[in-house]
Amino acid sequence: MSIKLTILGCHSATPRANAHPSSQYLEINNRRFLIDCGEGTQVRLRENKIKFSKISHVFISHLHGDHFYGLIGLISTFGLLNRQNDLHIFGPEGIKKIITLQLRLSQSWIHFEIIFHELTSAKSELIFEDDKVTVHTIPLSHRVYTNGFLFKEKLGERNLIISEINKHHEIEVCDYQNLKNGKDFVNKDGTIIKNKSLTKDPKNTVSYAYCSDTQFKPEITTIIQHVDLLYHEATFLEDKVALCIKTKHSTAKQAAAIAKQANAKQLILGHFSNRYKNIELFKEEAQTTFHNVSLAKEGKIYEIKNK
Repeated sequence: MSIKLTILGCHSATPRANAHPSSQYLEINNRRFLIDCGEGTQVRLRENKIKFSKISHVFISHLHGDHFYGLIGLISTFGLLNRQNDLHIFGPEGIKKIITLQLRLSQSWIHFEIIFHELTSAKSELIFEDDKVTVHTIPLSHRVYTNGFLFKEKLGERNLIISEINKHHEIEVCDYQNLKNGKDFVNKDGTIIKNKSLTKDPKNTVSYAYCSDTQFKPEITTIIQHVDLLYHEATFLEDKVALCIKTKHSTAKQAAAIAKQANAKQLILGHFSNRYKNIELFKEEAQTTFHNVSLAKEGKIYEIKNK
């Protein structure tokens, strides 16, 4: 069980030759998710040799162009590649209308189903769950309705201690799954062998929080407590804190304060404004508040393996 995060785009507003708008590709416990889809995302996917067929769930934080204008192009390409598998899109109310209108007016016929999951709640909610992973929204505060997303592994099965199990001849292979599920073993005479003497705790789970465009919002730290990896926007430095109030963005120092309050293990900064030529300044500012800071960069990969 692990996390592998590939940064596809991490800059704000208008794309440039070497600065692309928001998009990320997340692999967590063998699940694969596309997070935001700014202009040019499918090109970034190609550059990073990520197979389009692996993408079945897309999470869009909000309906500003630098976070979803690449989505219709990606969907159109899926159609040209004769995709058959369903595509699930999670995003704000209105995303279904936008995408279906573009497909209809451009006569871009597709042969797969798009299943839209439109979000409206102002509170954190569970929006995806299977046997290995959960995804909750992180309500943010921006100029339009916006969510971040918290991706968490589920706790795995307990690990068998075969050397201990072999001491009890009554335990057979067919009993192993019950032991993995945490059940005690009961002999025919009613004697109970405690599960903890036969198994070890499963590996720790890992988690990732994606906090897209937002003004400083300390309330979200209760949702993302002890997260392993936190991406938080840092559009400005403290010299432009007045612009943060006007545009509802955050500074690097504010992002670091969120990481500190959330007891995060690592912070990634992104969504840098084109006003700044030296983005190392973002890291320097954040490290005055939180020590473990990294700067997002196109093509950069972050990996975390649980222990």
